[in-house]
Amino acid sequence: MSAMCKHARFLHAAAAGLAIAILVGCSGEKEAARKAVKPVPDVYRAVFDTSKGRFVVEVIKSWAPEGAERFYRLIEQKFYDDARFFRVLPNFVAQFGINGDPKVSARWRNLTIPDDPVTQSNKRGTLAFAMAGPNTRTTQVFINLADNERLDDAGFAPFGRVVEGMEVVDKFYDSYRDGPPRGTGPDQTLIEKFGNEYLNSKFPRLDYIITARIQEE
Repeated sequence: MSAMCKHARFLHAAAAGLAIAILVGCSGEKEAARKAVKPVPDVYRAVFDTSKGRFVVEVIKSWAPEGAERFYRLIEQKFYDDARFFRVLPNFVAQFGINGDPKVSARWRNLTIPDDPVTQSNKRGTLAFAMAGPNTRTTQVFINLADNERLDDAGFAPFGRVVEGMEVVDKFYDSYRDGPPRGTGPDQTLIEKFGNEYLNSKFPRLDYIITARIQEE
C-alpha cells in the first residue's frame, strides 16, 4: 500500500472530495475515483429503495453546503446500501448511516466535515447529520418525523427534505427504541464494530435501505 493510501484518511476536511477520491483510488476503483470529484449540483434528488418502499430526498446545497456535499459523496460511493434504520423514535427521528461492513465504516470514521450554519428549521421530513459535538459530522443522518425545532439551537443543520414517500418513512420499525445509555435498542458502538451481523442477530426487525442512488436528471 502506498504512502498516499495510508494517509488519505487524515486529509483536511476542506479537501473532502479529494480525500474520498484517494480513498477509493486505494482500492483500485479508478473509475469511481474520477466520478467522486465531479461537482455536486446545487439541487439534487436521491432515491432510497427500502424494505418498506421508496422515498425521495431533495437536497438543496445552499441550506447546508458541507452536509449536502458529504451526503452526495456517500450516496455516490453506495455507502448507505444495506444500512439499517437503527434508531427510530416515534414522533422524533429515524436515524441511519452506519455501513453494514465494519471495515467500510472505519474508513470514514475520521473523515469529519465542518459544521454548517443552521439556515432551515428541523421540520418534519427534513434531514440533518447527526453529530457528537462541534465539527464531528461524518456519515450518520436522521429524518425528522415531527417538527423538532429544538434541534435548531443545538446546531443540527438540515440539508434536504423528503419530497416523496414520507408515508414510507413513517412505517419504519420503531419498537426497539433508543440505544444505550437511554434504552436497550441497538448500540452504535457495537454496530460500528460488528456491522449488520450484530443487528441481524439482535434486532432482526429493523428496516433497511436496499439502495440509495442519485436521481438522474
